[in-house]
Amino acid sequence: MAQGHVQRVKLLYKTILKLHRGLPAELQAIGNSYTRDEFKRHKKCNTDEAAVFMNEWTKYAIDLSEQLGLRGPKTGRDIGEHLDESALEQLRDEQIAQLYELHLAATAPPKKD
Repeated sequence: MAQGHVQRVKLLYKTILKLHRGLPAELQAIGNSYTRDEFKRHKKCNTDEAAVFMNEWTKYAIDLSEQLGLRGPKTGRDIGEHLDESALEQLRDEQIAQLYELHLAATAPPKKD
């Protein structure tokens, strides 16, 4: 059973990174980095946490695939979803800090080479 779980985790991880290819370059870099960090951070979590983790990341992959469509982002369509106040109240302080860091990275002016 453990081997099957590992294979599902790897498949989900690879699927998410492939989906990120449809994002603008800046968001792709942020998304890949965040995904990599979260999957590493949860590598040794307990069974209950693993179930929640897999459900949430699977939902993310499905939502992102629907938002990107078959040929990348569609103009006029937002990528992501807005969090209402009740969802924000359920986040731990660490999660709020991560969300804020993502916000700063996503809204920062593009870096000039």
